[in-house]
Amino acid sequence: MTNNELEVPEDRKYSSEHEWVETTDGTARVGISDFAQDELGDVVFVELPSEGDELTQDEEFGVVESIKAVSDLYAPVNGTVTAVNDALEDQPELVNDDPFGEGWMLEVELADDSGLDELLTADEYREQIE
Repeated sequence: MTNNELEVPEDRKYSSEHEWVETTDGTARVGISDFAQDELGDVVFVELPSEGDELTQDEEFGVVESIKAVSDLYAPVNGTVTAVNDALEDQPELVNDDPFGEGWMLEVELADDSGLDELLTADEYREQIE
């Protein structure tokens, strides 16, 4: 699969570390991009923070382990974790199968200085991965 065939939804923002953010009413849903899951290969384990944990933009918040590598996850925004996708505990492959849907990782209540302005648009992210 070439990078041109990888999905990059227009309704999200992206970090340079390949996390995506979808915002609704002060809440951000976070996951990893199609490019990231493709590079990792088959995901076998996901370690995520707990509800109530504080995230600081660009700081590590978890780990994704695949058959090829272990990769740190970096917070794309500042805020408080309000939900964790528990399905990933038993089905980490959801990250590969549906990275922008069922494979989401966290929901975060955004802080006032959430850092959304520092994230990449879909077009900017496409340029980065090409």
